[in-house]
Amino acid sequence: MVKQHGMVKILRIASVLFVLFGCLMIFVYTPFYSRFIVFLLNKFVSVEVNHVAAQSQQMAALSEGDDLEPGSDLWIARQAYLKVLQDAGQKKDVQALSQIQERYRILIAEIKQNQNNTSGELASDPIQSLIFKHKAKELPAEQDAEKTQLASEVAAFDQPDNLALMDKYTHFLNYYPIQAKANPSVITQLSQDLEDAQQNEEKTVDAVKPSAIVVLGGGLTTVKGRKGIVVNDYTRLRLETTLALEKQNHLPIVLSGVEAPYMQKWLNAHSVEAKLLENRSMNTCENTRFSSLLLQKKGGAPKVMLVTDEYHMPRTRRLFAMNGIATVPVNAPMPTALTAWQPAIQNYDHSRRANYELLATIRDTLFGAGNCREVP
Repeated sequence: MVKQHGMVKILRIASVLFVLFGCLMIFVYTPFYSRFIVFLLNKFVSVEVNHVAAQSQQMAALSEGDDLEPGSDLWIARQAYLKVLQDAGQKKDVQALSQIQERYRILIAEIKQNQNNTSGELASDPIQSLIFKHKAKELPAEQDAEKTQLASEVAAFDQPDNLALMDKYTHFLNYYPIQAKANPSVITQLSQDLEDAQQNEEKTVDAVKPSAIVVLGGGLTTVKGRKGIVVNDYTRLRLETTLALEKQNHLPIVLSGVEAPYMQKWLNAHSVEAKLLENRSMNTCENTRFSSLLLQKKGGAPKVMLVTDEYHMPRTRRLFAMNGIATVPVNAPMPTALTAWQPAIQNYDHSRRANYELLATIRDTLFGAGNCREVP
């Protein structure tokens, strides 16, 4: 009797588990399961920005044409040049602008020469070497003290504080003795530089606003009966969302993923072009990391509008935040819509997508994102 009682107990437990599993399976095929998972992800997945990583985006001077490495000597010199031009441009003194441009040319040439030094010796400070190389030239008497200070306190390249180095480059661009006459050949370049300086100032002021639209690829496919590869439905719906977003905000578009060239082709067919393409990433972690590096290299974007589907959104926002970028979520629709009850298979598509993102988020949180390269 004791053995029979034990078997009955086991059967009861098995029956309860079977009923619970059956209820779960039914729940998965309803529209409520995926809604519940999205709620959990948005509730508990942190999107707090990593403030250390955010320092690389703080200039907020995103420029599609800027290809200098952020934090490098050339990049800091460029930022100083734009700052000096912005200040001098208000005076409308063409002679002074020409002198600033010539100082910038000399500074850039000296920095590049030091970087190309292959003698094994430490590169000398470009500003100090220029001061001694042209020591016969002197500043006006009232600027003598500033000249001496510049020569003796010029920044070393290994200074951790970029702002200090930028201040000294700014000082050099303002005061280094040079004779430069305005001529027609430099007017066009000066006009372009002044425009860049104005845009740089405006973008820095508006750093709290989104600087770009980042669109993550959702995959590619082939069309039956046709040759070639095209974007799949996930990617297409994200691009359609981007079209409407771009019309409203007029922000530069960043396409992220190996799908980027095909996404660009789709956009071109709709009279839109993305200037920034990140086409090396193979997964979500690389999407966020490589896109952040690209934005950093182009001058910085502390906040972006992010386009992907709602299940993918919490995990992607978390990874962007870890890379120093805040995101404004813009959910693209799924290829299939949720239904009230039937056809239940459409609801299952959403539940399966929700399960994948739930498990991926748990994995990333506990163990870190695997198979994620550091650099493109």
